[in-house]
Amino acid sequence: MIRFAVLAGFVLLTPFAALCGPRLVAQEPEKVTTLRWYGQSFFQIETRGGQKIVFDPHAIPAFGTPRVSASVVLISHEHDDHNQPEVLDDPKTARIFHGLTVSKDGRKTDWNRVDEKVLQTRVRSLPTYHDAVGGMQRGKNTIWIVETDGLVFCHLGDLGHELTPEQVRAIGKVDVLMVPVGGIYTINGEVAKRVVGMIKPRLFVVPMHYGVPGYDDLVGPDEFLDGQKNVKKTPETNELIIPNDAKTPDAPTVVLLGWRKADPVPPAKKP
Repeated sequence: MIRFAVLAGFVLLTPFAALCGPRLVAQEPEKVTTLRWYGQSFFQIETRGGQKIVFDPHAIPAFGTPRVSASVVLISHEHDDHNQPEVLDDPKTARIFHGLTVSKDGRKTDWNRVDEKVLQTRVRSLPTYHDAVGGMQRGKNTIWIVETDGLVFCHLGDLGHELTPEQVRAIGKVDVLMVPVGGIYTINGEVAKRVVGMIKPRLFVVPMHYGVPGYDDLVGPDEFLDGQKNVKKTPETNELIIPNDAKTPDAPTVVLLGWRKADPVPPAKKP
């Protein structure tokens, strides 16, 4: 009787045990590093861990008013199309780094040397000029170098001149380069090509600060794109997703991102 009872119990429990056995669990999507462009020189890096680093936020009407969040904000210089952190969702909680300091009377600026680590991200600044005559026309500019997720991002701000060998060495190795190409107030397309050739970014070159339909104060990107071989145009998205295992290509890809105009804010509901 005992043997029969044990056998019967085994038979009855087998289906239940099968149900309670190992299950296939859906894997979470792989976390990646994402770069987003919001027109002009306004970018956001979102790290794999969810940290958000913003460069040069603006409030230019032609690009809408993007609702962007940030834990770190980097401002290359104090012109009003680059220094508007108040347009962000949470400016009071962000660490804001200004590349330049301004005297109380507003007449004098100087570089603010930055080399700090915020969580897992290192940010550092490099002094440059907004023009090709030592700042006599448009003042000073800051290059930002951001190291995060095993990648190095370089944002040239409103660079107005070619770089010296010393500046190139100070920048160091770069994976993703954001470079102004629209001329007039910054380097133009031809000079930008030479600057890219000096820095030699490993993965991507992202043009910025150029004219687009509806905002034609600057020259478009054509001069910079002319003769480039690895060009990828993505007008349908403002996102560049960087694979975690990105292999070094023969040459970096020039990515011409779209910019996404913000959706209109819905009217408040009546009580």
